[in-house]
Amino acid sequence: MKWTITKEFKFEAAHKLPHHDGQCARLHGHSFKARAIIQGEKLVLSGPKQGMLIDFKTVSDIIDPIVKEKLDHYYLNETLPLESPTSENIAKWLYDEVKPQLPNLISIQIDETCTCSCEFSRD
Repeated sequence: MKWTITKEFKFEAAHKLPHHDGQCARLHGHSFKARAIIQGEKLVLSGPKQGMLIDFKTVSDIIDPIVKEKLDHYYLNETLPLESPTSENIAKWLYDEVKPQLPNLISIQIDETCTCSCEFSRD
């Protein structure tokens, strides 16, 4: 048996892709959505979190500060240690940031637009 939960986060941010051969080389912004996908085989057996894989608030408490301090309403080329802050690179960066605190994290999904998304996992 496995359970999988998803917690979604939203942020507005600007970036440019310096090596892109099209319009994305220019400064532009997106309304990003990010999802943390967490999976496990055991639920909490007792106490206030009984029956949960992990409390959604716990996930928020870990990811919200990162979103507020590095992503939301920022110029990602300046706040992230990425040469080219593509959705793919943002997903990997966010995964690496939160994985130590969320050992059951299996992937990070990033929606850059309503029709374009990516997912990063180590599997």
